[in-house]
Amino acid sequence: MESGQELAGRAALVTGAGVGIGRAIAVSLAEAGASIGVHCHRSVDAAGALVEELRSQGRQAWVLQADLAQPEQAASLVQELVALTGRLDILVNNAGSPIARSRLEDCPLDLWRQVLDLNLTSALAATQAAIPHLRQSGNGAIINNLSLAVQTGGANGAGPYAAAKGGLQVLTRTLARELAPEIRTNAIMPGVIETRHHEEFTTPERMEQYRRETPLGRNGLAEEVAAVVRFLASDAAKFVNGALIDINGGRFLR
Repeated sequence: MESGQELAGRAALVTGAGVGIGRAIAVSLAEAGASIGVHCHRSVDAAGALVEELRSQGRQAWVLQADLAQPEQAASLVQELVALTGRLDILVNNAGSPIARSRLEDCPLDLWRQVLDLNLTSALAATQAAIPHLRQSGNGAIINNLSLAVQTGGANGAGPYAAAKGGLQVLTRTLARELAPEIRTNAIMPGVIETRHHEEFTTPERMEQYRRETPLGRNGLAEEVAAVVRFLASDAAKFVNGALIDINGGRFLR
């Protein structure tokens, strides 16, 4: 196998891959040799630009658009990629958003349901559709993207989002038990990563405070998160199952 091509011959689906952490994950897995399904919902132009970039480098990649808050679309997404590649080896459940900030005591039930559907139910639906193909792979791996909020709680109105990510943490551990030994299931828990997510949901002052509060003295980069996902997807992590890996610069130590 060519050096740096540890995922050659494998196919990966990365949800929410048009921008931010998802985009960096798609790039990293492609660089490791995997064919990539680049899922998006609204970021169609960004996903298309990424696919063109990957193809210009000789990679195999496709744009797959779906609203993952609709379980039937999540299932169709998996089937569409398998129809293109003939296989599925890696599922990265990355798509998610707080949608809007709300204290739990005031949270409208409609918002609560929307946040859970996007961040938790969508991952279950995609996973259920992917399981038969991951079993056939011989190298099946699921990586779920959680959040530091799983450990700290949802500050500043991120409670619904934190609750959904907490559910995804339990889902990760349960799948790790239920699907082994054919499929490994792990999760990453990013801290504050410098992406568009925080440009939308976090003030510049708060981002600077996060930098000061982090033992490494800075916030993280999407590429640093992607490197951990690449490891978890590879045979280098073939004895890693049910792990929840912090990527936060030591922030949880404070």
